[in-house]
Amino acid sequence: MTSAEMDAARSGDKEAFAALVAPLRRELHLHCYRITGSVDDADDVLQDVLLAAWQGLPGFAGRSSLRTWLYRIETTRSLNARRDRGRRPRPALLPPFEPPTASVRFDQPHLQPYSDVLVNELDPATQVVARESIELAVVMALQRMPPRQAAVLVLCDVLDFGVGEAAEMLSIGPTAAKGLLQRARSARPAPMPVDRGEGHRDLARKFADAFSRDDVDAVVELLTDQCWLAMPPASECYVEREAVGNFLRASAAGRPGGSYALAAVTAGGRPAFVCYLQGRARGLLVIEPSQDGRRIASILRFLDDGLHRHFGMPDSLT
Repeated sequence: MTSAEMDAARSGDKEAFAALVAPLRRELHLHCYRITGSVDDADDVLQDVLLAAWQGLPGFAGRSSLRTWLYRIETTRSLNARRDRGRRPRPALLPPFEPPTASVRFDQPHLQPYSDVLVNELDPATQVVARESIELAVVMALQRMPPRQAAVLVLCDVLDFGVGEAAEMLSIGPTAAKGLLQRARSARPAPMPVDRGEGHRDLARKFADAFSRDDVDAVVELLTDQCWLAMPPASECYVEREAVGNFLRASAAGRPGGSYALAAVTAGGRPAFVCYLQGRARGLLVIEPSQDGRRIASILRFLDDGLHRHFGMPDSLT
């Protein structure tokens, strides 16, 4: 960023403003995703933040960096989006078959996966930390924290802002920010190893082969005893191999249109698949390998039919 670019942007030059914020767009998008757990919310909030920044730039005094100023705006808008989504009703989803009784209720209907294709747009030096912070287990833990607690953790431990800077962004005192950070660190799960080796690839291949053939017995053989299956935004969650298997059997028996074709992608460093039914994209599926990489510890079947576009995949298979 040059002073000439800043002066031009302050004077209303939209191209100069776009050049100022272009290097920060992806990391700002990721920041909102971590706080909200939703790619759709991140899309909306980022546009809102850029509009607010464009309108507020003439009053930007430069006492902090442009990056810090933008993060302050976005942290506030992300927390507002997280608050507001709690007021939205959960969508009523009726499957085309009679599902078994769920084991528990899944508490994160807004959850969406983040595409590794988008992470690849970041500077290579920041990609490892970014991938760890968008693992679904980590993002789910952030959603279960009080909102400001999650925000302090992301600002300090992912983005390397100081506690004082985070406190200022949240309009709280440094002592309060320290307390939030300590509690958040105690609740954050340790990141799982992101194994991109042959073990994970073999597990993903076996799963895709069995799932696309509706060979439920073969799928169940790949699961840990405590494996769970959830289908955001639906509320049902099935826990343990038998319950997961019973649901998959009911789904295969009652699904109109035959079996799914799976196209491999990656989400948060984990094996993922775009699901195609009769050639049309029908959501996304992410598997979480167990710590030893030999079994599947969880399956998240995302029902949003538009998610594939974030992964650079087509609407239909020809």
